[in-house]
Amino acid sequence: MADLMFEKNPYFKVHGVPDSVKMNQLQNLIHDTLISTDHVQSCAIVNRADASVKASSVGFSLFSDQVIALIEAFKSPSQTREEGIYFNDKQYKCVRADKFSIYAKDGNKGLVVIKTATLLLVATYSEVMKPSICVEAVEKLAEYFREKGK
Repeated sequence: MADLMFEKNPYFKVHGVPDSVKMNQLQNLIHDTLISTDHVQSCAIVNRADASVKASSVGFSLFSDQVIALIEAFKSPSQTREEGIYFNDKQYKCVRADKFSIYAKDGNKGLVVIKTATLLLVATYSEVMKPSICVEAVEKLAEYFREKGK
Protein backbone atom coordinates (compact mmCIF):
# COMPACT_ATOMS: atom_id res chain seq x y z
CA MET A 1 0.00 0.00 0.00
CA ALA A 2 2.94 2.30 0.61
CA ASP A 3 3.83 2.37 -3.10
CA LEU A 4 0.46 3.96 -3.86
CA MET A 5 1.59 7.17 -2.20
CA PHE A 6 1.26 9.81 -4.89
CA GLU A 7 4.41 11.74 -4.09
CA LYS A 8 6.67 8.66 -4.25
CA ASN A 9 5.13 6.53 -6.99
CA PRO A 10 6.60 7.53 -10.40
CA TYR A 11 3.35 6.52 -12.10
CA PHE A 12 1.61 9.53 -10.56
CA LYS A 13 4.30 12.11 -11.28
CA VAL A 14 3.36 14.75 -13.81
CA HIS A 15 5.90 15.00 -16.63
CA GLY A 16 4.20 17.58 -18.76
CA VAL A 17 0.85 17.71 -20.41
CA PRO A 18 -0.44 14.40 -21.84
CA ASP A 19 -0.75 14.17 -25.64
CA SER A 20 -4.54 13.81 -25.39
CA VAL A 21 -4.76 17.15 -23.55
CA LYS A 22 -2.43 18.82 -26.08
CA MET A 23 -4.64 17.44 -28.87
CA ASN A 24 -7.74 18.92 -27.21
CA GLN A 25 -5.98 22.27 -26.82
CA LEU A 26 -5.05 22.29 -30.51
CA GLN A 27 -8.58 21.19 -31.48
CA ASN A 28 -9.97 24.08 -29.45
CA LEU A 29 -7.42 26.47 -30.93
CA ILE A 30 -8.27 25.65 -34.55
CA HIS A 31 -11.96 25.83 -33.80
CA ASP A 32 -11.70 29.14 -31.94
CA THR A 33 -9.31 30.84 -34.38
CA LEU A 34 -10.21 29.32 -37.75
CA ILE A 35 -13.54 27.49 -37.98
CA SER A 36 -15.35 30.13 -35.91
CA THR A 37 -14.57 32.76 -38.55
CA ASP A 38 -17.08 31.01 -40.84
CA HIS A 39 -14.56 31.46 -43.66
CA VAL A 40 -12.50 28.32 -43.05
CA GLN A 41 -14.24 25.16 -44.23
CA SER A 42 -11.72 22.66 -42.89
CA CYS A 43 -8.26 22.80 -41.37
CA ALA A 44 -5.45 20.84 -39.78
CA ILE A 45 -2.24 21.35 -37.85
CA VAL A 46 0.53 19.02 -38.97
CA ASN A 47 3.91 18.24 -37.44
CA ARG A 48 6.38 18.71 -40.31
CA ALA A 49 9.04 16.40 -38.83
CA ASP A 50 6.96 13.23 -39.05
CA ALA A 51 4.03 14.41 -41.23
CA SER A 52 1.58 13.55 -38.43
CA VAL A 53 -1.70 15.41 -38.02
CA LYS A 54 -1.77 16.96 -34.56
CA ALA A 55 -5.32 18.31 -34.83
CA SER A 56 -7.95 18.76 -37.49
CA SER A 57 -11.44 20.06 -37.91
CA VAL A 58 -14.28 17.57 -37.79
CA GLY A 59 -14.34 15.36 -40.87
CA PHE A 60 -11.08 16.65 -42.34
CA SER A 61 -8.59 13.87 -42.95
CA LEU A 62 -5.10 14.28 -44.33
CA PHE A 63 -3.15 11.24 -45.42
CA SER A 64 0.62 11.11 -45.08
CA ASP A 65 1.15 11.25 -48.87
CA GLN A 66 -0.91 14.46 -49.01
CA VAL A 67 1.08 15.99 -46.17
CA ILE A 68 4.38 15.01 -47.79
CA ALA A 69 3.26 16.56 -51.09
CA LEU A 70 2.38 19.80 -49.28
CA ILE A 71 5.74 19.85 -47.50
CA GLU A 72 7.54 19.17 -50.79
CA ALA A 73 5.69 22.08 -52.45
CA PHE A 74 7.66 24.48 -50.24
CA LYS A 75 11.00 23.18 -51.53
CA SER A 76 10.49 24.78 -54.93
CA PRO A 77 8.02 27.69 -54.70
CA SER A 78 8.59 28.76 -58.32
CA GLN A 79 7.73 25.28 -59.58
CA THR A 80 4.68 25.21 -57.30
CA ARG A 81 3.57 28.58 -58.72
CA GLU A 82 3.93 27.27 -62.28
CA GLU A 83 2.43 23.81 -61.87
CA GLY A 84 -0.06 24.44 -59.09
CA ILE A 85 -0.72 21.88 -56.42
CA TYR A 86 -2.66 18.64 -56.46
CA PHE A 87 -4.80 18.23 -53.34
CA ASN A 88 -7.88 16.10 -52.55
CA ASP A 89 -8.09 14.75 -56.09
CA LYS A 90 -8.12 18.23 -57.62
CA GLN A 91 -5.55 20.37 -59.33
CA TYR A 92 -5.38 23.78 -57.69
CA LYS A 93 -4.01 26.80 -59.49
CA CYS A 94 -1.36 28.48 -57.39
CA VAL A 95 -2.02 32.12 -56.55
CA ARG A 96 0.97 32.56 -54.25
CA ALA A 97 3.91 30.36 -53.30
CA ASP A 98 6.93 31.39 -51.29
CA LYS A 99 9.01 29.78 -48.55
CA PHE A 100 6.28 30.31 -45.92
CA SER A 101 2.89 30.38 -47.69
CA ILE A 102 1.02 28.68 -50.49
CA TYR A 103 -2.37 29.94 -51.62
CA ALA A 104 -4.15 27.99 -54.32
CA LYS A 105 -7.62 27.89 -55.79
CA ASP A 106 -9.92 25.65 -57.80
CA GLY A 107 -12.65 27.87 -59.16
CA ASN A 108 -14.12 29.62 -56.12
CA LYS A 109 -12.75 27.08 -53.64
CA GLY A 110 -9.30 27.34 -52.18
CA LEU A 111 -6.42 25.97 -50.19
CA VAL A 112 -4.13 27.83 -47.78
CA VAL A 113 -0.95 26.18 -46.52
CA ILE A 114 1.37 27.99 -44.11
CA LYS A 115 4.73 26.73 -42.86
CA THR A 116 6.22 27.56 -39.45
CA ALA A 117 9.41 26.23 -37.85
CA THR A 118 7.86 22.87 -36.91
CA LEU A 119 4.28 22.94 -38.16
CA LEU A 120 2.23 23.08 -41.31
CA LEU A 121 -1.19 24.75 -41.15
CA VAL A 122 -3.60 23.58 -43.83
CA ALA A 123 -6.98 25.21 -44.45
CA THR A 124 -9.62 25.13 -47.14
CA TYR A 125 -12.44 27.49 -47.98
CA SER A 126 -15.59 26.99 -50.05
CA GLU A 127 -17.21 29.11 -52.73
CA VAL A 128 -19.46 30.91 -50.21
CA MET A 129 -16.51 31.96 -48.04
CA LYS A 130 -14.18 34.94 -48.39
CA PRO A 131 -10.63 33.84 -49.26
CA SER A 132 -9.09 36.95 -47.69
CA ILE A 133 -10.60 36.19 -44.28
CA CYS A 134 -9.45 32.57 -44.48
CA VAL A 135 -5.91 33.66 -45.36
CA GLU A 136 -5.84 36.28 -42.61
CA ALA A 137 -7.03 33.82 -39.95
CA VAL A 138 -4.52 31.13 -40.93
CA GLU A 139 -1.65 33.62 -41.17
CA LYS A 140 -2.49 35.00 -37.70
CA LEU A 141 -2.48 31.50 -36.22
CA ALA A 142 0.86 30.80 -37.93
CA GLU A 143 2.27 34.00 -36.44
CA TYR A 144 1.13 32.85 -33.00
CA PHE A 145 3.01 29.55 -33.46
CA ARG A 146 6.09 31.39 -34.76
CA GLU A 147 6.11 33.55 -31.63
CA LYS A 148 6.02 30.35 -29.57
CA GLY A 149 8.91 28.90 -31.59
CA LYS A 150 6.75 26.17 -33.09
